[in-house]
Amino acid sequence: MRRILIVGAGQSGLQLALSLQSAGYEVTVMSARTPEEIRGGRIMSTQCMFHPALEVERRHGLNQWEDRAPRIVAQRATVSDPPGDIAFGFVGRWDSYAQSVDQRVKTAGWLELFEERGGEVVYHGAVTSELEGLTALYDLTVVAAGKGDLVDVFERDASRSPYDTLQRKLSCIYVRGMTPRPDYPEHHVRMAAFPGIGELFFMPGLTTTGHADILLWEAVPGGPFDCWDDRPGPEAHLERTLDLMRRYVPWEYERATDARPTDERSTLVGGYAPVVRHPVGRLSAASHVLGMADVVVANDPVTGQGANNAAHCADIYHRAILERGDRPFDPQWMQETFDAYWSYARHVTDFTNMMLGPLPDHVQRVLAAAADNDAVAYRFAKGYTDPTTFRDWFMDAGSADAYLASVDGGSAP
Repeated sequence: MRRILIVGAGQSGLQLALSLQSAGYEVTVMSARTPEEIRGGRIMSTQCMFHPALEVERRHGLNQWEDRAPRIVAQRATVSDPPGDIAFGFVGRWDSYAQSVDQRVKTAGWLELFEERGGEVVYHGAVTSELEGLTALYDLTVVAAGKGDLVDVFERDASRSPYDTLQRKLSCIYVRGMTPRPDYPEHHVRMAAFPGIGELFFMPGLTTTGHADILLWEAVPGGPFDCWDDRPGPEAHLERTLDLMRRYVPWEYERATDARPTDERSTLVGGYAPVVRHPVGRLSAASHVLGMADVVVANDPVTGQGANNAAHCADIYHRAILERGDRPFDPQWMQETFDAYWSYARHVTDFTNMMLGPLPDHVQRVLAAAADNDAVAYRFAKGYTDPTTFRDWFMDAGSADAYLASVDGGSAP
């Protein structure tokens, strides 16, 4: 039986651990926190998992919260220029629903499930100095901890990382008490974009206290949304959020006046430079580790792809490990396994980096067309569920304009 160590207990690491466990592998997980500490800790992210990623979880029997989490059926986008006024907007409905489950709920539950099935969890925060000694005990070591000094094992790939500084400062709060939009009462993601300033996202989700609305500010550094460095507590965070909403998105503020933080750990402030790293970490001539998900591909959350990337990466790695059989997990295999993931993730990365703006003229033309044409709005929304499809019509001016011309001519899908 092959022995595998997974360092990190997030979406990608635990999904890989549980799927390999079901396939008969002897898997050990290293987690810096216990399930109780995770549930009682601070929120770790925002997340909106689209149908293809949810299908991966279903296939592995990991969709324990599907009946409880809100079913998100569409995305609404508005462009505000000047701030406080809607220049245009549209709603794109998806073919199948998305869902958002607080990572505190999911990772704590998955850790417990892994242990209930007989898996070994080492509750200890791994550091680089310990990693080489650990790898000698296992056939394969996968690093799935996207924060901390372990990521320094993996060198930045400058050819795939156009940004060397953060492009957005992030601020998030989970609240309850927001009222539905009367014109679209079904659960949907909403995004308000402010050119040169940033974005505000709303998404319904499931948290430790039940249903919630998740509010995420994406602030262009130095702009009016960049006001969170003091890391206010939940009540002050919400008060500041409401003040910004009143001034910049009054049509959403009206729905949020009764909002309250879901819990004392319901806020998160941070930011990072988007980066792609080389996937094989060399500890010594004879010792290598494989990075996965946001350890090696960390995109800005502006396109909502992080948890989806993690699920797809874990699924691709799972299949590659099974196909390897008894052969060694050498550096060449590690690189080839990442390359299989990159064939998907590169499209997500290109799309996300482009949406960090300033938006190219052809993107602005597509968004404006979506406000007037439901077919364009549908196709744009559908691209979020599978960003590889954007390469066919959205990523360059020629393809986008050809598509818009086909819409005008009545031949578009």
